[in-house]
Amino acid sequence: MRAKIFLADSAEVREGLLFLLGCGWNEIGPQAQPFAIAGLLEVDWEETNTNHSIEIVFEDEDGVALNAPTPAGDQPLRLTAGFDVGRPPGSTRGSSFNLPVAIPILPVPWVPGRRYIVKVNIDGNEVDRLRFAVRASRPGP
Repeated sequence: MRAKIFLADSAEVREGLLFLLGCGWNEIGPQAQPFAIAGLLEVDWEETNTNHSIEIVFEDEDGVALNAPTPAGDQPLRLTAGFDVGRPPGSTRGSSFNLPVAIPILPVPWVPGRRYIVKVNIDGNEVDRLRFAVRASRPGP
């Protein structure tokens, strides 16, 4: 299984297609703002009709988990879900199938001037990662 993810201002999946707005950036902030993680999971024929798990992990450039506020206190920003891609009738052995993904993310308390990494793991194996930076805060007047 393979994946390609992007950061976008917003994203959604409709009728099996991925719609993106402001996609492909690698710099944000410094103020917290909503954004989306979007991409395609490419599922091989042999991997269909099976339960899989996806985990998206946010870390800083030193490998420390990025924490986000929750009602139970700050927790590492980690998204997990299960998925299963069915095989259409008559599909040919050796085919692959795209599963579009769009996940809206609420504003995250970034540290200005830091770099972060988003890792995508499927069934415990890293299949993609991307890096982005948070702009440094500008001094006030």
